[in-house]
Amino acid sequence: MTRVNFLNYLKAIITLTGSVSFLYALAQLPNLALSWSFLFVLIFAVALAPKMSLQFPRSNLTLSFSDSVVFLTFLIYGGEMAVLIAFVETFATCVYLKRRGILASHWIILFNSSLASLLTTITYVVLLLCFSSISTNFDIYSTRGLIIVLGTLALSQFFVSSIFAAFYQKIKDQDKFFETWKRQCLSASLTQFTGAGLAGVIFKLINYADIVLVTIAFLILSIAYFNYRKMIGEINSAFSQAERAEQEKAEAEREKRIEVEKYAAKLSDSLKKEETANEALRKSQKAFKHAALHDSLTNLANRQQFSELLFNLINGYKNNPDICFHVLFLDIRRFKNINDSLGHTIGDKILTIVAKRFLRMVQKTDTVARLGGDEFAIILRDISTVGKALKVARRIHQSIAQPFSLSGNRIFISVNIGVAPCDLEYNTPEDILRDADIAMHYAKEKGIGVAVFTKELRVRFLERVRLESDLRHALERSQLSMHYQPLISLNEGKIIGFEALLRWHHPELGMISPAKFIPIAEDSGLIVPITIWILQETCEQLAKWRKIAPEFQNLIVSVNISGKHLSNDELVDDVEQALEHSGLPPEALKLEITESVAMENAEHTIDILTRLKQTGVQLSIDDFGTGYSSLNYLHRLPFDTLKIDRSFVYSVGENGENSEILQTIVSLAKNLKMKIIAEGIETEGQLSLLQYLGCDYGQGYLLAKPQPKEEAEQMLFQKSHWLPHYEPEDFDSRNKGLAENNLPVF
Repeated sequence: MTRVNFLNYLKAIITLTGSVSFLYALAQLPNLALSWSFLFVLIFAVALAPKMSLQFPRSNLTLSFSDSVVFLTFLIYGGEMAVLIAFVETFATCVYLKRRGILASHWIILFNSSLASLLTTITYVVLLLCFSSISTNFDIYSTRGLIIVLGTLALSQFFVSSIFAAFYQKIKDQDKFFETWKRQCLSASLTQFTGAGLAGVIFKLINYADIVLVTIAFLILSIAYFNYRKMIGEINSAFSQAERAEQEKAEAEREKRIEVEKYAAKLSDSLKKEETANEALRKSQKAFKHAALHDSLTNLANRQQFSELLFNLINGYKNNPDICFHVLFLDIRRFKNINDSLGHTIGDKILTIVAKRFLRMVQKTDTVARLGGDEFAIILRDISTVGKALKVARRIHQSIAQPFSLSGNRIFISVNIGVAPCDLEYNTPEDILRDADIAMHYAKEKGIGVAVFTKELRVRFLERVRLESDLRHALERSQLSMHYQPLISLNEGKIIGFEALLRWHHPELGMISPAKFIPIAEDSGLIVPITIWILQETCEQLAKWRKIAPEFQNLIVSVNISGKHLSNDELVDDVEQALEHSGLPPEALKLEITESVAMENAEHTIDILTRLKQTGVQLSIDDFGTGYSSLNYLHRLPFDTLKIDRSFVYSVGENGENSEILQTIVSLAKNLKMKIIAEGIETEGQLSLLQYLGCDYGQGYLLAKPQPKEEAEQMLFQKSHWLPHYEPEDFDSRNKGLAENNLPVF
């Protein structure tokens, strides 16, 4: 059985037993002699006693008149009436408390009333056990007998009620019985003993005093009661005020403590936020520092960090030349074409892959950096000789050349690498990076992949820099001019037009070879404005020549188009503008594109050439055989003419030996239904071979050299037949040589 269930059973038993005691006492009422005084006591117990209790200040003690009424009833009317009065007075008190909101349940009212009647019954039984008969053994009308009876009643009432209360509390709260009795019940004895004393005084007054004395005593007691009640009220009021002041003070302190706690909490939050902000700031500073020294795409060292490391190495080398290092400058070849064809997203991924390959090919002590775009640099530490550094560079070059797949695309890339050894002449990182860059450009120009810097390369580079600077002003200073080399029909010996060739006459250096300044113009981007000028100049010149005589009305002019210009979508507009400005018919202009340039981005080339073809101009593939041409793309490119590179013409012997490649190219062009032009014809044997192979047109020093426009114009009037004159015996001997080399004889 649980403790709660046991308490509920105990309450039920007490309620039942107390109710029985009350009913028994009520049943005895008709047998007792009732009087007006008993009714007065009954009315006092019901109406006045509950309201006359006095609460002692600053304590849990209450001076109640219920015990006085019960004890007085014992003395005057006997035990049965005392049980009845105890039940009625407790019932009235509980109802009064319930109206004031102190008690809530009707069950509690019945329980408390039953408990009061039960305790009074037990007290009465104890009194009977102690004294067989009050009237026979003790004279309650004597002071001694009255004190003994009242003392016995008070003690019995105290012990019975306190023991029950301590026992009940022990069961309810699991406290120790004796400790509970001392703490909560011992102080309740004041109520019983005070009630007994007051009952004795009233009993004496009723029995021995006359009406005047009773009245005076009643008035005195009333005055004393009301004065004491007033004093108690004032004390309670003072205590209440003090308690309110204490409460207000406590509340103020509590509010102050709450404010302090709030402030402390806010301060703590502020400190936490500040700490979080500081931590974020530290992370931000760390990230900012990392970002300031590293490339965001590849996470390699950037130019700033690379320069700082290189600066320290340069200073360390000056102090200790035994600590050698080498710098590699790397550039991805034709990376712009990758971005243009596959997009920048693929380009960024390729840069990331290349960076990882670089890291795998060097030691942990080495440093790999991305300087910007497709340019990288590597510091090789602890490498004593240039040969060892060159070996590492070549290994990197071979590793990067390995193809890989990315997003469904097969990627082929290569790099140009320049190697610069450490040297005491270097004072800044820019010095050694400049020389490594010079070596890289030399490797790129020569197509060798890797090159080591030498001072001769620096001289050559400085010359190149000067030429580039002077070339930027060559147009505006009228230093550029056009030379024209005739294009001759090998069947008829007539001129069909000219190839326009650019020349640069430097005011200090004299005539500069196109092989020297054209690559500079290509790399610097100057080739585009120069080509626009060439188109305008040659179209205007040919338009004038076509008007000289009827036999010149079908002359054409051939202009070379660079790869830079071919990748520019504005090429079509530039051609149309030159034709419109000069009035030259579109079919009179032939644009020559080298094989290697056409194949760099075949799809883009097809698009641009198709648009050019729609304008009506002619198209020729230049230097055919020197590059790699996909027959699939070659078939789709809208070329009218195929120009055989001079190297294949030059290699042919006097009697047609070493002409196998030349025969193949001519056969391929005829199958593709293209006209054929051979350049670089310098001997009569070469001319004869090309004629017998069926080559349509030719150009070369044997036929005519490139001339300025004035001399070219004079040649138009001076020559009607442009082929050399052959003697019959020369013709027969050449046929014999061709036959001996299994070549067709026409």
